[in-house]
Amino acid sequence: MRSIVTGGGGFVGAALCRRLRALGHDVTALGRRDYPALAADGIRTVVHDLSASDAPAALARHFSGMECVFHTAAHVTMWGRLESFVEGNVTATDNVIAACRAAEVPRLVFTSSPSVVAAAHDLRGVDESQPYPSRYSAFYPQTKAAAERAVLAAHGDRLRTASLRPHLIFGPGDTNLVPTILKRARAGRLVQVGQGRNLVDLTFIDDCVAAHILAAAALGERPSAGGRPFFISQGSPVPLWEWIGRVLAIHGLPPVRRKIPLGVALAAATAAEAAWRVCGLQSDPPLTRFLVEEMATDHYFDISAARRELGYEPSCSVWEATERLASWRA
Repeated sequence: MRSIVTGGGGFVGAALCRRLRALGHDVTALGRRDYPALAADGIRTVVHDLSASDAPAALARHFSGMECVFHTAAHVTMWGRLESFVEGNVTATDNVIAACRAAEVPRLVFTSSPSVVAAAHDLRGVDESQPYPSRYSAFYPQTKAAAERAVLAAHGDRLRTASLRPHLIFGPGDTNLVPTILKRARAGRLVQVGQGRNLVDLTFIDDCVAAHILAAAALGERPSAGGRPFFISQGSPVPLWEWIGRVLAIHGLPPVRRKIPLGVALAAATAAEAAWRVCGLQSDPPLTRFLVEEMATDHYFDISAARRELGYEPSCSVWEATERLASWRA
């Protein structure tokens, strides 16, 4: 299969490129800069800005002859201007869709997020029928939801699409989840929010990558897999703060001692966001409402659809995957 991976230098994108290459596929990594490490592994790299005004036409040239586009690129930060999120998530995705159509690419697999259905309450075992909320507490889930809607609406006979929603991806090469936890812990800024019993799903990077490859295959074989989102995880939720404690222990750090009630954390996050907004600060606030909600509420999902339509099956439990971090230091 000839395929191109947008965001090829990111955590998911790079792992996907390497796995496709190992399977003997002809794969190209596309991003805003060169990726020497991927090139050294025999992966072709292309530099392009997905949100540029000439992106659809230029991307169509890069997409020509491709059997599948994996769109993993995204603007992922805790704070920032709405315009940056729209540009990186919505405009970029619209351009990818337009380029796929122009180049007659038959399949598009989009990397979404369960946060597109996140609300300020628990999500316990929900499936893909869970509606998008009417309001979001952050620009990231808001714009990812808009991008996902566009991808799913683009599904048709000539371009088959699917959206994957892996939750809290971690593993060797992680550039976000585990490094953020460790950075906050080492700086003395990691505080347990709420009672610490909330359950969450996590997704091991190897299984996240496998789900993308399975989705591409399913789009080519089963029409019923197209035009749909799929939750992806290890299939069994774990207590978030117990998992964080294990990650800290693996890296030789003490457990979290400081705690803050959910109500107090939400009030502090609301105040911090207001202050950052008034002052026009671009740095991350110490807390945001979205981060507080993610740290204190249940977030786990039914992956039956992925099992049924994609043939997805987690290769290990969250705890088994976590122990593999012992041989990899973030």
